[in-house]
Amino acid sequence: MTARELVAPVSLTGPDGRLNPDAVGWARHPLVDTGGIGAGPRAVPTAWGRNKRWEYWGVVTPTHLLALTVSSIDYAAVHEVWIFDRETRRSWHRGATVLPARGVTLPPRSDAGPARARAKDLEIDVEPSRERRDEAATSVRLRARIPGAGFDLTVTRPDGHECLAVVVPLRDTRFQYTVKDVALPASGTVTTDGTVHEVPAGASWAVLDHGRGRWPYDVRWNWGAGSGVSGGRTIGVQVGGQWTDGTGQTENGLVVDGVLHKIHDELVWDYDPADHLRPWHIHGGGLTASFTPFHDKQSRTNLLVLASRTDQCFGTWAGSFTTAQGERIAFDGIEGWAEDVHNRW
Repeated sequence: MTARELVAPVSLTGPDGRLNPDAVGWARHPLVDTGGIGAGPRAVPTAWGRNKRWEYWGVVTPTHLLALTVSSIDYAAVHEVWIFDRETRRSWHRGATVLPARGVTLPPRSDAGPARARAKDLEIDVEPSRERRDEAATSVRLRARIPGAGFDLTVTRPDGHECLAVVVPLRDTRFQYTVKDVALPASGTVTTDGTVHEVPAGASWAVLDHGRGRWPYDVRWNWGAGSGVSGGRTIGVQVGGQWTDGTGQTENGLVVDGVLHKIHDELVWDYDPADHLRPWHIHGGGLTASFTPFHDKQSRTNLLVLASRTDQCFGTWAGSFTTAQGERIAFDGIEGWAEDVHNRW
């Protein structure tokens, strides 16, 4: 089934604060306004605790893996900064769960304003440029600081670059808007224990996960992303699974030289949940891909009501994709991640 493409700005919620049916679909640019999620005049009192808002940025460089999260889940603000040295395999990490949610700023639309987090021993600032094009910032500055480490990066969006934005109806009162923006060039510096490391332009790639919605309490998902150059073409891999099954929407696609090729089919994920470092295989909708991990970033949280299990594996994508026009695009050496997540939140 081919889902509807959104081509004009639309509000995620209607005047009553509930899901706007006109927002259900997918877009090549972040067209959806999510001001009705969380507090405010369009808030739904009975939805308190189900509103989830976040900005996640992941960056792969030749020497480091970098990640930041700014989020509010109504009753808590949950943030994280993570830096991993690929040669020494040493990591610097700080997570913060702030009860009740405070010290957090999140914009109502992707790139519409800064995202910030402040907690003990953690500072995050995500600052889009003022110049705008195609409803997205032309560049975004990512700054994060934790004890002993931090980074300061500039992420750029090339002219005409497309992302994958999807509104997914999960249940009558549960839904999610996600923007997955892959294969974004990054540059800047990362600092660990006083040593400054270059994040080289042309060899470093950033991925955005912008999320706003109302989620069920218990949910599982897969997400895979990759960015790089293969065969002289810039390739962005974006695949997902489990949480969209049966909704009529998917978050699957391949971005080739900045152009999104949407995959409307649900994909088949084949991996070993007992050993996430074994190769993964994903196929469907013209895509045949393998993912070979080299590191499993495991996260476990159990605060009784709030619990999560995440295996985010970093590695290399290879495979091929056949477009709707019949062109076969092969790719190899595309670095990124694939994850297996179970949340009770």
